[in-house]
Amino acid sequence: MKTLSLAMSLLLAAVVFMTAAVASVAPIGAGAFPGSALLVDFDGLADGTEVNGLIVDGLTFSYSLGNGQVIIDDGPGTTNNIEVPNIVSAPGGNNSGALTIILPSPATMFGYGYAILSLGDVANATTMSIFEGATPLGSLSFNGASDPIFTGGFAGLASTLEFDRVVVTFNSAAASAFALDNILVTSAGVPGVPEPPTMLLIFAGLLVALWMRAPRSSARRF
Repeated sequence: MKTLSLAMSLLLAAVVFMTAAVASVAPIGAGAFPGSALLVDFDGLADGTEVNGLIVDGLTFSYSLGNGQVIIDDGPGTTNNIEVPNIVSAPGGNNSGALTIILPSPATMFGYGYAILSLGDVANATTMSIFEGATPLGSLSFNGASDPIFTGGFAGLASTLEFDRVVVTFNSAAASAFALDNILVTSAGVPGVPEPPTMLLIFAGLLVALWMRAPRSSARRF
């Protein structure tokens, strides 16, 4: 019975451990995406195109503050991670809202180039949160640096749990405008996603061994 109780305890610990591991998110650079990743660069869209409700390559965009706040435009021009045209907060618009992106299929990696109307280093320049439906799975914030003039960079995230919705916000206290471009998406099942820790395999093997021993020990006692 003690062996069985130990096995059950280890099983519970393994479930908790596996849940934490599977739900982990980690920052990644643009180079971590496989060549098969979807690239969305907004080429061919006219300046002034409304982003709220826009669908590009299967991705659906919406802005929490409604129409007229974010559009397709030239933004900050060409930077290390932004090219024209791109998503940009409209002149006189409000950049304190959340940009939601619904994916056409579950993904495990997501990233975007961005810029904000600021110079130099900015902590938490942009934040990316991922969801499976309404369930939050994780969130990461990214610091911005001169890119090469305006503050920006590439924000990338890998998750060990599939997600189908991404919510992006920008540091509106540090900057009055933002731009976003060159979205990369890796669908579930595409190589390049971090594997669960090897310790999970060790837990599984140990649990199987203890579980197989438990009936024999019980039989001798009864």
